[in-house]
Amino acid sequence: DADRLYIKHDGSLEDGFEMVSHPMTLDYHTNTMCWQAVFDKVIDMGYLSHQTSTCGLHIHVSRSALGTCYEEIEDTVARIVFFVEKHWDKLLKFSRRTEANINRWASRYGISQNTKETYKNAKDKHMGRYVAVNLENYNSVEFRLFKGTLKYETFIATLQLIQQICDTCKKLTDDKLEKLS
Repeated sequence: DADRLYIKHDGSLEDGFEMVSHPMTLDYHTNTMCWQAVFDKVIDMGYLSHQTSTCGLHIHVSRSALGTCYEEIEDTVARIVFFVEKHWDKLLKFSRRTEANINRWASRYGISQNTKETYKNAKDKHMGRYVAVNLENYNSVEFRLFKGTLKYETFIATLQLIQQICDTCKKLTDDKLEKLS
């Protein structure tokens, strides 16, 4: 699976590298990609992930997977931003980051009264890429909340969470999402 993964320099790391996968489905990640072998090799080489303050797990979701037309995609992205803001405390806990660490690498936009206002606020702020839901990429939405990991179960659980958030935000209307507790 070396053709599905590449290594690149990351300026935020003092002594390390960034692993980047090419686009793949959750099914491919869990049933085909040999992540456990990759993680074992990286650990054998002495590298760390979770035990550092700079390593993050960033997950890109193709915008085209979020709807069939521009308006539908934008509505789903708006609901994703609102969902993350509304459920921030729970997502912060799942992220395994401290408040200070997440504020440095994946800050919040802030929640407004409803989905549309929250999304407009996020787009108007132009906060760059160091936000929990990075909107700067043309073809993808990037989730930057999570601390890095070399544990297969944690990695897959994070991918599953992102898949569930995206599926939920595609299916629900703004009103139903806003009423979720």
